[in-house]
Amino acid sequence: MKTLSSRLLAIFALTTLVSLACNLRAETKRPNILWLVGENMKLDLGCYGTENVKTPNLDGLAAKGERYTHVFSTSPVCAPSRSAFFVGMYQTSSDTHNMRSHREDDYRLPEGVRPLTHRLMDVGYFTANIATMNGEEVGSAKLDLNFVNEGKLYDTDKWEDLKSNQPFFAQVNMLEAEYDIYDRQTWKQPRVEWKGEKHHEKIATADNVTPPPYYPDHPLVREEWARYLNSISGMDKTIGKILAQLEKDGVADDTVIIFFGDNGRIEPRGIHWCYDSGLHVPMIIHWPKNFPAPANYSPGAVKDEVISLIDLTPTTLGFAGIERPLGMHGRIFLGDRLGPERKYAFSGRDRVDETVNRIRSVRGQRYHYLRNYYPDRHFTSLNRYKEKCFPIKPLMREMMENGELSGPPADLMSDTVAPEQLFDTVNDPHEINNLADSEEPEHVEALIRMRAALDTWMVETQDQGVFPEPDEIVAPFEKEMHDWFGTPEWHPYKGD
Repeated sequence: MKTLSSRLLAIFALTTLVSLACNLRAETKRPNILWLVGENMKLDLGCYGTENVKTPNLDGLAAKGERYTHVFSTSPVCAPSRSAFFVGMYQTSSDTHNMRSHREDDYRLPEGVRPLTHRLMDVGYFTANIATMNGEEVGSAKLDLNFVNEGKLYDTDKWEDLKSNQPFFAQVNMLEAEYDIYDRQTWKQPRVEWKGEKHHEKIATADNVTPPPYYPDHPLVREEWARYLNSISGMDKTIGKILAQLEKDGVADDTVIIFFGDNGRIEPRGIHWCYDSGLHVPMIIHWPKNFPAPANYSPGAVKDEVISLIDLTPTTLGFAGIERPLGMHGRIFLGDRLGPERKYAFSGRDRVDETVNRIRSVRGQRYHYLRNYYPDRHFTSLNRYKEKCFPIKPLMREMMENGELSGPPADLMSDTVAPEQLFDTVNDPHEINNLADSEEPEHVEALIRMRAALDTWMVETQDQGVFPEPDEIVAPFEKEMHDWFGTPEWHPYKGD
């Protein structure tokens, strides 16, 4: 009896301690967290030195916050990238690496892996994936995750619900730099007007832009490049409205603001490809007045440490007072419990829509290493979405056939790519000169070092890309993309 009483007392004491801990946790004041997600963009803001854009709102946010220069997505396309940073596990580890996979099966995330919003809900956060603000469309509210069976991920899609439900985690997916797949030939900009004010400004024109040298100097190329830059200016206007509403609602001083890109540029050699144009993204973080800033936060700072978007997950949880879950990929890069500074950011590309490929990327401060598992599948590979919505690609096919391309544009149109590529991003920012065969000692050392780092990472993270998808999974995507965009006459597959 005495032993039983002792046990009951011990259980009661433990229960009391747990209850007290829960109450303390509930009473902990936590900041609001706002993710502003720039779709399909590289570092193309005024604060990064880009010309022919007008981004005063993001430039101002960077001047008061921190701006990061070496941030890289884990995938050059939205669904795998988002599937990684939304749970804190590489898409190549969780079997979410193929574009829009697991949408109609019984797939579940690996044991212990949970959506970010679920972890935030556990400690009292109200969650939102914003579509509208004051009746106006400001975000796409897209999910585009390669998992669909994890339950409700957000509480609302309306901005007006935030003020009365603090602390909140809100995500706004900016939709300006995105092709309208339903129109199939035009971008979503220009889209709307804000009370008579033009939302979309034509700062860039075909006459004042300079596209990358891997494209031909052609009017269509310059027009497309100007359209992209103008979409960034339009996005900044939307963000200005959001920042102003934060102030108006009286919650700005309680809200951590994180602006970042989900993957690289919406250009033919950008998204889908593991060059910097497809992986290198901006990031700006602004800390609110009403919360003590982390010790390593410096207003106005520009930081060049290598960061992967996989690091955003544990860092965001840290802002909410949640410890980094055991086994979560990524490190905390801003906060009071920093992880070891990373040397490399790792990324991968696998099937995108109907186009099967496998590429792995290792990015350091200076050098960028790519491994192409299918050297016969490069830029000219058929992807119906790109052939239809990216007019530069069919233009280059025509120019190549007519013998009108030379230099880097002609090289890009080659049917094959080197199995390994190494680029010096300082001296070759457009990644044109492959140094993988260079005999320069520094290049040889970088190649060996990064090659070994990739091999180690793939083993440690159990890269699932080694297992090809069965043909019966890929075939429906071919039909779906044919039905949406058609199949070019030059391609032997014509569809049904």
